[in-house]
Amino acid sequence: MPFALIFISGGAILALELLASRIMTPYFGVSLYIWTGILSITLVSLALGYWWGGRLAGGSQTPSDRKIGFLFGIMPALAGIAIVIACLAYPLLFHPLARWSLSGGAFVACLILLLLPLVATSAMNPLLVALLLRRQATHKGDAGAGLVFFVSTLGSVAGVLITAFLLIPNISNYTGTLLVAGILGILSLVAAASPKLPMSGRGSVTACAVAAILGAALLAWQADRYTGRQGPVAFSGAQWQIEGTHSSLFGTVKILRSSADAEGRFLRMYFHDGLIQNTVDSNQQSVSFYTWALEALARAYRPQLQDVLMLGLGAGIVPARLAGGGARVEVVEIDPSSVEVARRYFDFDPRRVTTHEADARTFVAACDGRHDVVLVDLFHGDGTPDYLITREFFRDLKRCLKPDGVAVFNTFANLKDPRAYAHLLATLTSELPHAVLYRPDWPGARYTNSFLVAAPAPLPATQRVTLGGVPERHAGTLWDMLAKPRMVEGELLAGGKIIRDAWNAAALDMAANQAAFRQSVLETAPPALLMN
Repeated sequence: MPFALIFISGGAILALELLASRIMTPYFGVSLYIWTGILSITLVSLALGYWWGGRLAGGSQTPSDRKIGFLFGIMPALAGIAIVIACLAYPLLFHPLARWSLSGGAFVACLILLLLPLVATSAMNPLLVALLLRRQATHKGDAGAGLVFFVSTLGSVAGVLITAFLLIPNISNYTGTLLVAGILGILSLVAAASPKLPMSGRGSVTACAVAAILGAALLAWQADRYTGRQGPVAFSGAQWQIEGTHSSLFGTVKILRSSADAEGRFLRMYFHDGLIQNTVDSNQQSVSFYTWALEALARAYRPQLQDVLMLGLGAGIVPARLAGGGARVEVVEIDPSSVEVARRYFDFDPRRVTTHEADARTFVAACDGRHDVVLVDLFHGDGTPDYLITREFFRDLKRCLKPDGVAVFNTFANLKDPRAYAHLLATLTSELPHAVLYRPDWPGARYTNSFLVAAPAPLPATQRVTLGGVPERHAGTLWDMLAKPRMVEGELLAGGKIIRDAWNAAALDMAANQAAFRQSVLETAPPALLMN
């Protein structure tokens, strides 16, 4: 029984770490700094737990077996109570912490979520070793220490797998974290009820266990009322309700629906871990500028386009429109929930578009060079993952194009600090040397969509584009942008370093840029929408 408890508590440690990363993403983003905080606080907590458990088991006054059994049995319940308290605190604290400092706030957030639960659960290992020592007539070898840590580590592996493939795709991260707290409380109940485990104070262990279980159950039951995550929420000039939530290994998608006006018109938003991916009106017409820009650029450079490859589905607006115009469209999307969301809420018909559930990097490595246009709209967290902006990726992407084909990219640029963008441009033009930049003129904007058209051969002259349905508020900006291409050369490339699979010399610049972008998100996104 004690080894079963160690196995399950080991699973709880890694489950909590994985859930913490998901909880923190909408507030702090996904970057080098955030994962540095999670990993360092996890390791510090484990080290403190091992040290503390050893001190409790072998202090100056050697405790009895019953005292060690009491400490071993109560630790899971204490960890569960700490998790419940953290779930009460973080919806109130994480948003102001992130606005204060993404890096410093992330460390504090990790302390809130992880420190006490991990210290308590990891202290169980040396306490169990102490119990095993007491049962041996003579101390031989490691007295069972190796077996204890072996079982605990296997439990951690099981915890990662169960959390990744069962908890995260099926329940919210908030509920999943409270479930871990409840399970830890049950472990203490089992320990208190076991006659074979020497233990004093069984009533105290039972009381703490019940407190952890009831606290977790009550908070999970009243989660929506406590956090306000279901809305209505004032955001982006409207009142929004959450119409649907979809979790996967790649983040939490929320579908937001605005209140209808007197004529029944409303907006529907694709909201992914704190970022607006797309917005449509009640007629399923996109009101997001980037969708019209991608389609317009594709048609301007290849007016007779027949074969299109799109990397990244999102709400499916762009591939659906291109397929509706007669093109053969393939889409690569790594997240299966995106296809379901696009189909259910945004009228995406997967029968009209060939959809591949795959990683874009893997897919382009096997391209056959038959596409007129490749549209690239790849984002996760606050930017494009590093491995999708390396020279090797662009080299593979080049093989997807016909000899006269073009690649069109949706990117984000920080206009006040262009260093990170210069790295992207330098890397792109190392394989696709003929490139132009299109950027909408939005006065006062710091972060803005920037569209790149690149090819291995000289770009053809653009053709006049006519698109039906462009929202009036975007039409002037769109046509003005199309008339002002800017060659990617000179000042745009200043200081740019080529990013390779083997070495990203621009990692710190890119991390700083992503952190600054997340700060801008926190200035507008309500805390309730960041809860997942």
